[in-house]
Amino acid sequence: MHIFSAADLLGTCGTIIQRNITPAAWFWLIQSAASASGNALSRTFALIPQKTGKADVQIREREQKIMGNIRPGVSVNGWTIDRLCRVWLFLQLDACAEDAYVEKIESLFSGAEMSEQVALYSALPVLAYPQRWRMRCAEGIRSNIGDVLQAIMCNNPYPSENLEEAAWNQMVLKAFFTEKPVEQIIGLDERANRELAKILSDYAHERWAAHRPVNPLLWRCVGPFIDEKIFPDIEKIARSEQPLEREAALLACSRSNYAPAQALLQHGAFALSAEEEKERWNGISKKAKAAAL
Repeated sequence: MHIFSAADLLGTCGTIIQRNITPAAWFWLIQSAASASGNALSRTFALIPQKTGKADVQIREREQKIMGNIRPGVSVNGWTIDRLCRVWLFLQLDACAEDAYVEKIESLFSGAEMSEQVALYSALPVLAYPQRWRMRCAEGIRSNIGDVLQAIMCNNPYPSENLEEAAWNQMVLKAFFTEKPVEQIIGLDERANRELAKILSDYAHERWAAHRPVNPLLWRCVGPFIDEKIFPDIEKIARSEQPLEREAALLACSRSNYAPAQALLQHGAFALSAEEEKERWNGISKKAKAAAL
């Protein structure tokens, strides 16, 4: 659980919102938030796009840095203004009574349309009582709506901070399966685990059997857990005709203590810091996307 100042985040979001909507829309938002409870909360939540519009949020670099300092991992880059306003609305809610607070939020999830779901799942890292949203987050991962999945998986610190291992592994696998930008998953390296490595290795075998390509970033999650069962996969991509796969093999080996993997590294002849390694993986991601265009 990450402790942060909701008041500071509320103020920063408010500053960004005021610059992105009309004075009339801001006045309506302030007035509506002040009386947002019960049915009024539901009405305000639903009406926000009509009042604020759906333009992309224009945010200054300094504001994004301030926001990241208040609540690490949270970023509104790529958000629409109605999405930000809805999350701002949740920061206004009285959280003193846990059950009543949770009931208010849960009532919005019931029957929420796509953009409402996106806002709700985007808000998970700033809601009070984070342990109460684990099942809701796990349920969202089962969604087939791409925008909803991306709101949960990408640039959202809640899953890595709160999901149990099984739910986390399901999310990462689904991110690969649905071709989401996996490099935007917060905690991808820190939450790597042996069971996930096995799951992803099995998934790679299924793709190969169907003569389909495997995202080279998959091996980023596998590297620390290379063993006698997984190493043949690494050897396979190390011999690949695709340069990105060969690079992924070496990067995966750089995270492994398995002796044969370390021996493979001798051919690559490089040693990387954690930051350099992350940059190399990000480079693989960019090149893979460019090649797919």
